[in-house]
Parts: sequence; structure tokens; C-alpha cells
Amino acid sequence: MKGIGVFTNIFLSARFFYLLGGISILFAVSFGIPVLFLPAQFFFLLFIGLILSDTLLLFTSEIILKAERKVPRMFNLGDYNPVNLIITNRSNQWLSLRVIDELPIRLQKRDFQVAIALAPEQKYKVTYDIRPTERGNYIFGKINIFASTRIHLIERRFQFEKTNMEVPVYPSILQMKQMSFRAVDRLSYQKGIKKLRRIGHSYEFEQIKNYVRGDDYRSINWKASGRKATLMVNQYEDERSQQVYCIIDKSRSMRLPFAGLSLMDYAINTTLVMSNIALRKHDKAGLITFSDILGTTLKANSTPTQLNKILTALYNEKERTLEANFELLYYACRKLITGRSLLLLYTNFESSFALDRVLPILRKINKLHLVVVVLFENTEIRAFSKKTADSLLGIYQQVNARQFLSEKQQMVDKLKQYGIQAILTAPADLSVNTINKYLELKSRGLI
Repeated sequence: MKGIGVFTNIFLSARFFYLLGGISILFAVSFGIPVLFLPAQFFFLLFIGLILSDTLLLFTSEIILKAERKVPRMFNLGDYNPVNLIITNRSNQWLSLRVIDELPIRLQKRDFQVAIALAPEQKYKVTYDIRPTERGNYIFGKINIFASTRIHLIERRFQFEKTNMEVPVYPSILQMKQMSFRAVDRLSYQKGIKKLRRIGHSYEFEQIKNYVRGDDYRSINWKASGRKATLMVNQYEDERSQQVYCIIDKSRSMRLPFAGLSLMDYAINTTLVMSNIALRKHDKAGLITFSDILGTTLKANSTPTQLNKILTALYNEKERTLEANFELLYYACRKLITGRSLLLLYTNFESSFALDRVLPILRKINKLHLVVVVLFENTEIRAFSKKTADSLLGIYQQVNARQFLSEKQQMVDKLKQYGIQAILTAPADLSVNTINKYLELKSRGLI
């Protein structure tokens, strides 16, 4: 693509200013040393000649460049997503290119550029990653290419208008697929997903298999063992069609950022992961969001379109600035959820007083359903508490930090004391720990 105008697309390179500065210094020194005046004139005329030659090569010869940006159909929230730029030199001369891609404003990155060199008819692919930390549409601008010859004093700009594009950022589908593979594969021993030994079992018979160490001896099938002359056990599978609701607190307590993502965005990514695993386990997945008002309510279902409905709902969720209304949540659980269900409540209490205010409501909900309260650990405070204090102020701050961490653990203990399941997890480990809890509750037959 050719430039719009000659003068609007001429740019001076760094080499131009270095040479001009050196010649200027030579002229200045020649005032004291007259013998240097003639070489200074010679280099200045040579400099002018190089500029004219460089300009003629860039603007009189036919330079044809092609640029194309290839991105995924959607980006994954909080993950590194690849973006490819394919640059082609259709000219008959060697070119040095400086490629500047206009990244989405939400990334707040304005220093992206790549320097490449292309021979005639050569193609080059530039690959870089972006990590979106907000849901919504990310708008890419133009691709700007600054071309120069081997002289490299003048640059000619090429802008590609048709490369403007808009890419939506959805909750992490990549994380959903990775976690689903780990949780559903019975033979997988990958890091992060616990293989839990069944303490009890449901009444859904699956098959008779050979006894291995760790199997429940109460499941031994003596008739089959007699026929095979070896120990055989009945294997049972988890009960199906159970209701699993992910409940997300959208209040201001979930706006704390960790590694660029808010707690609510971590909960949204994990909700998509959990919904997919629940559906893969033949359970019914549902969604409720709340703050000072009730947000999305998706009734638990196992239809093929349920996961897409949950994904769309999560994409449109917005954080709110007011406190959460747990009385409203209790009302929603009473009216909208029929039958005993597993409720995964993603929320955050920064003090024991905040928990004490809502504990009576959580106990009422727990009488109707199996509630798992997911609390977030402040990893920055934990990292600070492990540092060595070198002053009295530092000791005071570390004592406060450790007291805060201790109070968080006391909240979990208090919830368990009243029969409410609880998880205290770092935001980065939220998906793994939630899946482990879900698998544990299913294996124990508590749902």
C-alpha cells in the first residue's frame, strides 16, 4: 500500500540526527582548527547527497508492502493470546522495516514496535502475545510500517487502514479446556487435581473390576470373586443430574486486583471452568450473580446450550460499587432453586465483622443446600509478611499483616464450625482448589 502524501509520510531516522550532529561538531571545531573546515564541507555535501539518494530510492521507485493481522476469534481473559502480523515485501529492493501495531487502548501499551529486514519478495511473520485483564471489546488500530533503505537516513511511512478490527474478550475458554481435561480424565495424575479415594459411594452401579489396593473392601463382590478365583469389587459412579450453582458476589469487595485481574474476574473464569466440568460430569450447571441488586439468574440445566448461555452471561457481567445484599441472595435461593443443590459462593470478607453480619443468612441457606463459601487470600500481604523487618515500623506492619492473615483463617474455621464448607485460596489457584472441592464432595456423596 502506498503512502497518502509525500511530505506527510517522510520521517527522519536516528542515524540522520547522529550524522548531522557529528558534522555540526566538526564545523564548530573548525573555527579553532581551520584545517578541519574543508573536511567538514566535504562531509556536509556527502550528507546532502546521501539524503537525496535515500529520498529518491524511497519515493521514486515502486515500493509495495503488504501487511495483515491475524487474531483469534476471541481473546481469553487473563491468558496470553497470540497475535500474528504477516509482512510481505513485494518490491524489487531490500528494505529495513520498523513495524508499529496500534494496540487496543485498554492494554495501555504504547511502546510496541518490531524491527525487521526484508529482501525482495520476502515474507515475515511477527508474533506477539497480549494479556487482556478486562472483559469487553478490544479494538486494534492501523498497522504502521516505516521503511528505509540501506542508507537509513529517511523513513517512509505506510499505513494500512483496513487492518482495524474488534476482538471480544470472553472468560477464559483456554483455562476451561485445560482444567476439564485434568478433572474428567480418570487416569490423569497431572499437577493440581487431586485423585481422591472414595469414602462412601452412591447407588449407581457402573461395573465389576479387579480389586486394587485402596478399594473399599465393603464393595467386594464375593460371588464374582469365587467365579474368577481373585478378588473382584463393585465399582460405583458418582450420582448424576445433581444441581451445581455458581454464585458470584459483584459488590465492591470483589474489585480488589491481583496480577491485573479483579477477584470478580477470577471468579468468572472459575465459574466457566466449574460449569463445564459439572456438565461433563452429567450434572446440571446454573448461575446466580448478586450485589445490592439481583443480577443474572440461570436455572441449572444440562442442555447442550447451557454452557454457551453461561459464557454469554459472564461476558456481560459488571462490577458494582455497593455492598452485597445477602438477604436478597437468601430470597433468590428460596424462590429460584428447587431441590437440594451445591452452591459455590465466590465472595470476599475483609474482616470478621463483615462475616458475622451475614453468617446467620449463610446458615439458613446451608439448611436448604450444600454451601461452599470461597474466600480469597491476599497474596500481597502474605508475601509482605515473609519479608525481614529492619525497623520498628517494619515490625509493626508485619505484625498487622500476620494478624490479617490469621483473621482470614479464623473466618474459614468459623464457617466450618457451623457446618458450612469453606475454601481459602490464592486468586491464581482458585480454579484448581474449587475443582478439588467439587470432586471431593461428589466422592463423599455429600451433594
